[in-house]
Amino acid sequence: MIIAQNKRKDNIAEYLLYMWQVEDIIRAYGLDINKIKASIIDRYDVDDDTRRAITDWWEGLIMMMQHEGKKETGHLQINKNVLIRLTDLHNELMQSPKYPEYGAEFYKTLPFIVELRAKTPQEQQVGELETCFNALYGTLMLKLQGKEVSKDTQVAIAQISHFIGTLAAYYKKNEESPLFAEDLQ
Repeated sequence: MIIAQNKRKDNIAEYLLYMWQVEDIIRAYGLDINKIKASIIDRYDVDDDTRRAITDWWEGLIMMMQHEGKKETGHLQINKNVLIRLTDLHNELMQSPKYPEYGAEFYKTLPFIVELRAKTPQEQQVGELETCFNALYGTLMLKLQGKEVSKDTQVAIAQISHFIGTLAAYYKKNEESPLFAEDLQ
């Protein structure tokens, strides 16, 4: 909860990747709050009220996963909503003549996105941004498992990471002061 709150404020992309990892952690513990408490929550050096809030946060996520049928795979709607907001911002940035550097960064990344999508079965293909996040998350999981990441993958991930970092920076700016405020008038 504490990490998620900080990441959401500082970097929406890191937040989304963190939340995907939290979903997988919950699955790894069999959606069992007692196991999560023993392995994760009880390790926090916090007061009782904060510990209760952290426990409530994890329990809430578990309940959402059960309710939304995400016990084995998939992402919670709250996380899908973040991706939707990022996609909306991406589309606005791409259509705006005010942010040509964003479009240039996207077009540098596009060949890697196309290559990744070509390796994905048609029925499993997702949008461009989700493809980027899937690549970043998959690489993170490989690294956590101590598996080697090929040189070509490292190059692709570096560009994808830079692009998603750019989008996250625009997201933060947009949260602080809407980038397209004149369009709302």
